[in-house]
Amino acid sequence: MEQLTSIHNQHVKDWKKLQTKKARRQTGTYLLDGWHLVQEAYKAGIDLLEVIGTAEQLSAHPELEGMANATYEVTEEIMKHITDTVTPQGIAAVVALPDSHRLPVEPLHGAWLFLDRVQDPGNVGTMVRTADAAGFTGVVVGQRSADLFGPKVVRSMQGSQFHLQMFEGDLQKWVADFKAVNAPVYGTQLNPQAKNFRTVEPKETFALIMGNEGQGMSNDLLSQTSDNLYIPMRGEAESLNVAISAGILMFQLNQNLD
Repeated sequence: MEQLTSIHNQHVKDWKKLQTKKARRQTGTYLLDGWHLVQEAYKAGIDLLEVIGTAEQLSAHPELEGMANATYEVTEEIMKHITDTVTPQGIAAVVALPDSHRLPVEPLHGAWLFLDRVQDPGNVGTMVRTADAAGFTGVVVGQRSADLFGPKVVRSMQGSQFHLQMFEGDLQKWVADFKAVNAPVYGTQLNPQAKNFRTVEPKETFALIMGNEGQGMSNDLLSQTSDNLYIPMRGEAESLNVAISAGILMFQLNQNLD
């Protein structure tokens, strides 16, 4: 185990850079900040490339050293420097990015969530976590959405990225692939033809598209959907938060088909 005390150490500089998308892409890695995320990764069989911890945390949990390829003891100053949390828990880990540009195992199967230009990291992370809870198979993030592995999204996902297939790609291509196997693709834009979400019969394989927080889905994707769904509202609120809407729809659409 190597002890580091300076924020100018090269390891520390490299970990700090992982807060940026450019460095994550260049290194093929990202940072897990906090006990829950590190434990979820380990339970999921994810290779912990590096474990980083304060002396207090490492001494309290000696098993950590055997969990990773390399272990580093750092100061609280370093821990605050490499994470973007106000009060770090004193433990972090570096893991490999999944190959999010590969294609899923064919044939396409199960419930999938597509995110079209969803830009708020908290919304993206919450929807990934909810997709996990609702029994979805995978999530596909289109262009101009928040980066799946940015620090705020990773904290919000709470480890659900280890339980789902996660991809970035051209949503129009993905929609076409689903329609090619006669799987419905549901949009979420209100229009005269939109259906009450409660009237949709659950399917074993389908995709649900959630659009941008302010502008909704793109017109190009709207023209490709099988049906557009809406959630009736009894109160006076003008609209629902996109993550709340996604949660309602995901649990309704992915009902047990047994």
